Amino acid sequence: MKRNALHAASLREQLSRGLSRDKSDTLLLIGACALVMIPHAWHLPAWVTLAAGALLLWRGWITFRGNRMPARWLLLPVALVLMMGVYQSYRTFLGREAGVCMLVLLLALKLLEMRARRDLFVVVFLSFFVLLTNFFYSQTIATALLAAAGVIAILSAQMSFQFTGAHPPLRERLGMALRLFLLAAPLTLVLFVFFPRIQGPFWGMPGDATGARTGLSDSMEPGKIADLTLSPEIAFRVHFLDAAPPPAKMYWRGPVLGNYDGRRWLPLAGTTLPPSTRVAVRGKPVRYQVTQEPGNRQSLFALDVPVSVPQLPQHTVRLQPDMQLLAAQAVTERVRYDVASSLDYQLQADESPVVLRDWMELPPGFNPKTHEFATQLRSRSADDLDMVNAVLQMFREQKFSYTLRPPRVGRNGVDDFLFSTRAGFCEHYAGAFVVLMRILDIPARVVTGYQGGELNQVDGYLTVRQSDAHAWAEVWLAGRGWVRVDPTAAVAPDRVERNLAANRPRGEFGNLLFFDAASGPWSAALQKLRDNRDAINNAWNQWVLDYTPARQRGFLQSLGIDDPDWGTLAALALTLGAAVTALVALPLVRNREKMDPAERLYRKLCADLSRAGWPRAAHEGPLSYRTRLREAALPPARQRAAIAFLELYESLRYGMQDTPNAKSARAALHQLKSLLKRSR
Repeated sequence: MKRNALHAASLREQLSRGLSRDKSDTLLLIGACALVMIPHAWHLPAWVTLAAGALLLWRGWITFRGNRMPARWLLLPVALVLMMGVYQSYRTFLGREAGVCMLVLLLALKLLEMRARRDLFVVVFLSFFVLLTNFFYSQTIATALLAAAGVIAILSAQMSFQFTGAHPPLRERLGMALRLFLLAAPLTLVLFVFFPRIQGPFWGMPGDATGARTGLSDSMEPGKIADLTLSPEIAFRVHFLDAAPPPAKMYWRGPVLGNYDGRRWLPLAGTTLPPSTRVAVRGKPVRYQVTQEPGNRQSLFALDVPVSVPQLPQHTVRLQPDMQLLAAQAVTERVRYDVASSLDYQLQADESPVVLRDWMELPPGFNPKTHEFATQLRSRSADDLDMVNAVLQMFREQKFSYTLRPPRVGRNGVDDFLFSTRAGFCEHYAGAFVVLMRILDIPARVVTGYQGGELNQVDGYLTVRQSDAHAWAEVWLAGRGWVRVDPTAAVAPDRVERNLAANRPRGEFGNLLFFDAASGPWSAALQKLRDNRDAINNAWNQWVLDYTPARQRGFLQSLGIDDPDWGTLAALALTLGAAVTALVALPLVRNREKMDPAERLYRKLCADLSRAGWPRAAHEGPLSYRTRLREAALPPARQRAAIAFLELYESLRYGMQDTPNAKSARAALHQLKSLLKRSR
């Protein structure tokens, strides 16, 4: 108890006196390291975050108490245990995840091994590396701002250890680091804009491209799309070059599904044959540009139906006979493409019966009630269109409901949905409708994608989110070809007139997250804030993250530089970089404090004598220094010249009351230069 009381009293006394300079500088460095580690807490294993935090606290406690650093025999087993933990978590020391884990832990361990000045620089450089690895996981504006704060903190800590004299307050050191950061910004901007770009995402590694991402799948089963609508993540953004169509006509086609096993819908095998894509376009197509987020899938989204095939630098894109746009490989990076679509068309009206037969197959032994109902429906219908309208009328007039949380269904899911639960989401209605059509011998298929979108009033971009995921149907009618039918619209017409967030019931998973009209009196202000936020994020994506070689080439061509090659870009970047550096440095050189010529010569003399083994002490003036030099073991001629220099300098600096005229000042400077040469 007595010892604890003494410790507490010692801590209180230390806090009242304030920390010493070495302790405050070290704590600042620890804080900077913590700042660059914090963003990794969301994606690294919890034990790594806890271990790194414990090591930082250990180092902070040692610094605060003034204890000795831990011995290497103690740190070595700790490091080995942590590295084995990394291997146990990832079964490798290679790759992004394992590499970042080791960097974070090594940085924390290095803080416990700072025994020399060079260790400080190792910690600083490791901090910069850890800071860069944040961009492996996120490239948002928030990540960039946090990285800028980390750079300023690291620079402040580094400069704090460089001061040999007076130690400025922390606010001044942070201000100096901020000025250094801002001075480097123009050169960084020039290099970003003009340095030759590489194709593909810079912040990525080949082995990390296959990670799971939220997005529309190439299959459909009950509940899958409903789960997707819980996500507010952006699927893609659209910039219309022509007038934007109304929301009810914004069907963004994705995977087309025709293979049904009784529960799950999959793409129809062999849809690439035959290669015909016969579309009769009526009216002028709509032109637009899509910026699609990475989804690790091959689908590219376009309005029904695309009439042009977009060009991507790293991907071969093909238009399937079912009018789906597919890249040859999975799209693992953000892509931008131009496309045109027709909203008034006739699709494959002369399709052959052989091809249509593939869109009529059903697995045997499923949904007997639906088969019986289809028989009754066929007996009282005049033609295929009459049967389509009869099913839609049933959805409209009978007690079907639209919900994101439908009851579970059994093996005969369509029977349960149509005649028992009668509650579901778009995939239930589209799937049941297509099954009914096929029983009625009408070719039909499920189309998945997105419906609608939200127009940003600030930048004019249409934002399509995962919450806009949708499924609808297409049926083939003689003389008309493939016709879109949205059974969900028969039950919930608002779903296609407005986005899903606006149609969501109150209290259902976060109206405030979407800022919909049901969010209260602040909804308009919140919507405006969100539009501004999305516009800023979109500008960041378009001009920073998506500044591809093609975009760089287009920007340079707008400046009159046609077809720039790698050498031209490098020369341009170096030239402009040198010019910007000169423009930044010129005011600094012009505004720096001008040193007196005599003072400059005096400092050269002190430097020469210091190299000879007789340095001037910090407290010594010219008189004291000259007195001590009389006893120096220097060559007599050099000693006399140095003493004469100091006498003349002392006379010039301190002996004259009046300012000497220009002629005498020039003569004195000439004599000082002569004595300086003789003292060497």
